[in-house]
Amino acid sequence: MDLKYSAEDEAFRLRIRKWFEAHPPGPLETLAQRKAWQRTLYEAGMVGMGWPREYGGQDARPLEQAIVAEEMARGDVPGAINSLGLGIVGPTLIAHGTEAQKQQHIRGILTAENIWCQLYSEPDSGSDLASLKTKAVRESFNDGEYYVVNGQKVWTSLGPIADYGVLLARTDPDVPKHQGISYFILDMHSPGVEVRPLKQITGSSEFAEVFFSNVKIPVENIIGQEGQGWELAQTTLGFERGGSVLARVTRHQANMQRLLDACSHLSRDGEAALADPVVRQKLGRMVVEVEVLRYAGLRILSQLEQGKRPGAESSVDKLYYSEMDKRHQDLVLEVLGPYGQLETGIPSALALNSTTARGDSSTWAWNYLWSRAGTIYAGSSEIQKNIIGERVLKLPREPRADRAAIAAARGGA
Repeated sequence: MDLKYSAEDEAFRLRIRKWFEAHPPGPLETLAQRKAWQRTLYEAGMVGMGWPREYGGQDARPLEQAIVAEEMARGDVPGAINSLGLGIVGPTLIAHGTEAQKQQHIRGILTAENIWCQLYSEPDSGSDLASLKTKAVRESFNDGEYYVVNGQKVWTSLGPIADYGVLLARTDPDVPKHQGISYFILDMHSPGVEVRPLKQITGSSEFAEVFFSNVKIPVENIIGQEGQGWELAQTTLGFERGGSVLARVTRHQANMQRLLDACSHLSRDGEAALADPVVRQKLGRMVVEVEVLRYAGLRILSQLEQGKRPGAESSVDKLYYSEMDKRHQDLVLEVLGPYGQLETGIPSALALNSTTARGDSSTWAWNYLWSRAGTIYAGSSEIQKNIIGERVLKLPREPRADRAAIAAARGGA
């Protein structure tokens, strides 16, 4: 295996680096400014690069998209505001949507004309997504056929600003739970949709709970067929779990370097913290773990270069990077002490001096709080372990009542 980038790829990287140096994003304090920044990135050819040309992409290699993501992370450049639309909705539509759905929605995802959210989780479902209770019933009206939706979703990322969402709802309550779910495109401005922002531990409100009261969805907004929702959801989650690993590596490397710099200025008993052998050992372990993640990212990139979609093995990388991020942030607080817990008043030599992927200012404390979310979104760590055990390692499955119901429905097969 050759782990070096080709001369052409390095030349491409240099062009991207120079472009970011010449085009700083400027202030990103409002939604309009963040949408405009994504539009700038798109017009520069750096958004949706691997998507088909007929839908606004460039048919670029996954490696080129990875290089752009790495350079954005290296330069602490904020990413696109429409992260869910670009990361999971667009690829899912390209794979499973009708031609009309692609023509109607994909360009708006690329340009941030329409922000998208993901309407999956429910209050009573926990990590058992297939137990969802939101219902979609097909009915006839004077102006056509619709699915009428009633129910509730929660922990909806970007819900407070979303124009559209991909919705999982139960269309058949009389079959085993995984078989009765369908996948819809929902206009978030439809009558009967109520969005309530949720205040997070970080102080921001990127999440929301969403309520549906007799919301009408046109029948042409179903993706795939009735009852195919669970299958399509796995496609979506595969993109969410497996993407942008190399960009995560670059951001972790940048944060590690910043922590090393801070440790050289932080005094402990008259000596720099970096001189403490225990601190050095722990920092060294984290450097190694980030390097392991880099190789995992290269493995995913190799699969994408061969035209393979993310599969169950993406859970290995998702579990690793989310748990590693928690260890990384624990180490920051352990080493920096109170300086790692402050939001303001941190000496510049010890501060993170970075931004979040969406352009907000970031601190060590913010990173610590946000790292807890990684072990929950896109499937909790416990769910990832089940997937790895059952689908990757082919270990015996845990007994579950719904599996017995599926077997019975298939005539005992």
